[in-house]
Amino acid sequence: MATSSSPIRIDKEIHDSAKVVAESEDRSAAQQVSHWARVGRAVEMASHVSLSDINDVLAGRLSYDGLNDLEQAFVRARWEEIAEGRRRSLNFAKEFGAAGRQYSGLDDDGNVVVCAPRDAEALVSA
Repeated sequence: MATSSSPIRIDKEIHDSAKVVAESEDRSAAQQVSHWARVGRAVEMASHVSLSDINDVLAGRLSYDGLNDLEQAFVRARWEEIAEGRRRSLNFAKEFGAAGRQYSGLDDDGNVVVCAPRDAEALVSA
């Protein structure tokens, strides 16, 4: 294992995931991210993984079913990244508040809450 390191910035979601996984693997979050990077590098270099096929599936030019299991895992991981990015970009309080519309959702404890259009930031229990 390398004895020197260089600081890098990583996405908070990746860091948080690394902390969770690292705990069960007896690693630090930094060691977990390094492990994932080494695994990714090895997979990219693997002859049985076609990055062009993966990119074609992601672009809609090729069928997902034609990929092998490892390639499908890459596609699923990328789809999850895309979906997570879209979820993070949603701001219903702003969107519905601006439109003067009421909406409902769940709070951190799983309780149904209703947001009134006059006060888009305040949650009112249903």
